[in-house]
Amino acid sequence: MASISSFGDLNSGLQAAVINGNVTAQFLKSESLNQACLRDLRATDPHHDKERIKDTKGGLLEDCYRWIFDNHAFKQWQHSQSNRLLWIRGDPGKGKTMLLCGIIEELTHLYGDSATISFFFCQATDIRINNATSVLRGLIYLLVEKNPSLLPYVRSQYEKAGRALFEDVNAWSALTSIFTNMLEDPSLKAAYIVIDALDECTSGLDSLLKLIIQKATVHQQVKWVISSRNHANIVKRLNSATQIAPVSLELNEASVSAAVKLFIEHRVDDIADAAEYNPKTRSIVKDHLLLHSQDTFLWAALVCKELEDTEWWHAEEIVRTFPPGLSALYRRMLDHVKQTRNAQICKQILSIISLVHRPITLSELGALIEGRIDGPIDPVMLRQIVGFCGSFVTLREQKIHLVHQSAKDFLTKEASTEILPKGVESEHHAIFSQCLSALMKTLRRDVFDLRLPGIPIQDIKVPSPNPLAPIEGSEHIKKSFRWHTRYEKAGRFKSGGHRM
Repeated sequence: MASISSFGDLNSGLQAAVINGNVTAQFLKSESLNQACLRDLRATDPHHDKERIKDTKGGLLEDCYRWIFDNHAFKQWQHSQSNRLLWIRGDPGKGKTMLLCGIIEELTHLYGDSATISFFFCQATDIRINNATSVLRGLIYLLVEKNPSLLPYVRSQYEKAGRALFEDVNAWSALTSIFTNMLEDPSLKAAYIVIDALDECTSGLDSLLKLIIQKATVHQQVKWVISSRNHANIVKRLNSATQIAPVSLELNEASVSAAVKLFIEHRVDDIADAAEYNPKTRSIVKDHLLLHSQDTFLWAALVCKELEDTEWWHAEEIVRTFPPGLSALYRRMLDHVKQTRNAQICKQILSIISLVHRPITLSELGALIEGRIDGPIDPVMLRQIVGFCGSFVTLREQKIHLVHQSAKDFLTKEASTEILPKGVESEHHAIFSQCLSALMKTLRRDVFDLRLPGIPIQDIKVPSPNPLAPIEGSEHIKKSFRWHTRYEKAGRFKSGGHRM
């Protein structure tokens, strides 16, 4: 007869230890899988994007967005179940993004832990955040961050597919299913979904609009806030939707005008205090901005950025050179760049920044610009030259960002003959070729000198300086290769020996 051991036996301690060890091992394995799932889900952290955008635009001023909370459509959306979709629409530079930042902060302040607020900021100039799949990844990431009990909806699929769940051709369908299950979960009592700049969603926009319209009519506990430019395709889709509360910034001209006035007064006072303007100069600068801003936040912000680098005794003269209107201001900025000693390299930098598929680092820019200018690329020199590119770009945490989608529109359309004289295809070919050259120059066996071929990637300590830093952006090869192939088939150049 087989003996039966119990916890009263002498081996009970051993049994308990084994059981406890197994439970601990299973727990650690589960936690490790949870972390891997979240890490692969996260294409970007929308919290970081929001803070970066606020910082780039000069900070969030409460007085500039308070007006929206007194707006009739906003109140109708906030207090009624019949309008669960708030749509803020307006022309470029009218402050839509900062308005949504303000709404997010107000909702967070009002509801705290009693509601879930998930948001996403689209940017056409960054491939990580300019498509519908990335929008869902960001929204799901924040939903799980606030409600860990929702993670199993992601993990159950992740265990089967791994990272491919979020990236393969079926990612949109899989993420839509996960997102829907989360919204239907009984534990999600109240939620606010905020998506900024739908017009900058360059891939999958129709699917995303369809999803938003559908979910806004189904889930009673979820309310939506979206923003976009007045693009015809978006207007057509959303005008046909029910349960929508539209806010046109053009139709709220008085409120926007008052907000821009407050912004200008605040920014000019800050600049005047720092530069020690006399009262006359302060008044002239402020009056010029108020008269010529055309109720456009971006115009005022760009002029103020230029004034920050201007001595006070030149401020009156300089401010009068800024014309009204974004396009005219961009033209003035580019003309100024063309008059500097660094005009040629500045135009080359602007051509690269306007075409790459995400913000690039100074090291990556150095690799892409190498060979186009005489002499070595000095990092300090490169940083200074980027500064000469005017207010088209901003440098934050070693990454170069276009200041606004409208800046890219101007550079690639109205100014294309100046910064892209050989055409977009030719510039993509140049980027493609330079990426290949940088790869061939940099890559070698055991580039980190590990001498341990089986070491796990998480145990690798990246050396400083990082020899791979200049080629971290080599994914641009995949995008530029499409232009390269198209251009080559057209017979416009010979490939120069590069082959994929």
